[in-house]
Amino acid sequence: MRYFIIVAALITVFVHSSAFAQERKKTPALREQVYSQLARAQQLADEGDVNAGLEVLRNVESKLSSMNSYERAMLWNFYGYMYYGQDNIAKAIDYFAKVVEEEAIPEALEQNTLFSLAQLALGQGEFEKTIDYLQKWERVTAPEQHQKAWVLKAQALYQQGDYKAALAPITQAIEAVESKQQVPEENWLVLQRAIYFELGDTTRVAAVLEDMVRYYNKPEYWVQLAGVYGQLGQENKQLAMLETAFQQGFLTKGQDLLNLAQTYFFNDVPYKAGQVLEQALEQGAVERNLRNLKLLAQAWVAARETDKASAALLAAAALSDDGELDAQRATLLLNAERNKDAISAAQAALEKGGLKQPGSMHLVIGMAELNLENFNAALQAFAVAKKFDDARQSASQWERYAQAEQEQQNRLQELRADI
Repeated sequence: MRYFIIVAALITVFVHSSAFAQERKKTPALREQVYSQLARAQQLADEGDVNAGLEVLRNVESKLSSMNSYERAMLWNFYGYMYYGQDNIAKAIDYFAKVVEEEAIPEALEQNTLFSLAQLALGQGEFEKTIDYLQKWERVTAPEQHQKAWVLKAQALYQQGDYKAALAPITQAIEAVESKQQVPEENWLVLQRAIYFELGDTTRVAAVLEDMVRYYNKPEYWVQLAGVYGQLGQENKQLAMLETAFQQGFLTKGQDLLNLAQTYFFNDVPYKAGQVLEQALEQGAVERNLRNLKLLAQAWVAARETDKASAALLAAAALSDDGELDAQRATLLLNAERNKDAISAAQAALEKGGLKQPGSMHLVIGMAELNLENFNAALQAFAVAKKFDDARQSASQWERYAQAEQEQQNRLQELRADI
């Protein structure tokens, strides 16, 4: 309980007051009559009557002129903790500041109060004051104690935008813990990563994230590290991170699954790209929109999975305003020797329109009809294709070939008839 801890600390200060007399400042005694009133105020606060406790402190304050510096400091200290207990941080800071303004107080009280002031100022967003209190604290503490303030100082300097200055203390804090084979606190690593990010040191950002993955193994750190590897052009590491995260069940967000699929695709692993994306679409983790369906189709085409690619292109075409995807599907099906399906897809592309090379679809129809030995239909399609600049040369060549094939077939039929 907050008040119990406070009063215990204050009793410790009171009991050992004689020891402080030997310190750099000669500390006057804390008289029993003053302490008893302060303890009474504390008791009332512990019992839930903070206002009564504050009234007792005000009564003590009315005798301020007869009190020595140590007694005044303890009064301000009690005020500060009372207001802190009420979450009135502004008033708490005011009273704690009055504590360290008093001369001839125990060093332990001065040190603890200055450090508390630094913490409270940081919480209030008063970063310059935080640094100022820490500097004063360092002047009254031994150097071997300064590591206690490294993280606090780094936080304040970071919030001030002084990233270079913030880097040293947070790195010291982390290295000190790691040197003892212990794990640094997570928020320390978060701060160090943020500092390197602001300094534009992407390599160091990756190094910190590697530590965060090792120490805390959170899904977001795997994803972030994969992203940083991508920024560094380390695609193999990026893929390894995403793949391992996926295997551990860490990738559940649609964007993360899309990133994995894209990374597979651009690393020439199209089949896995199709698998991941298809599963994500089926589960609803990824939106079934035109962009995602086109990516799925590209993956299956690259993986030479004709049926899957055709289905993806058909689904994507239904969401498209032009016939380009139907045209791609027609070409895919022609190459797979699925001629009737290729003709249907090419006709659908032409009906929807908006094609960059409409003549190519008449070519597809002609070639598919030729494969089916429908020579007249093929020649009709090639004749139409010749009207388009993008297909004229190829259509003429295929037309001559189709005519030759038709003539050859006619001769064979005539020979059979004679026989």
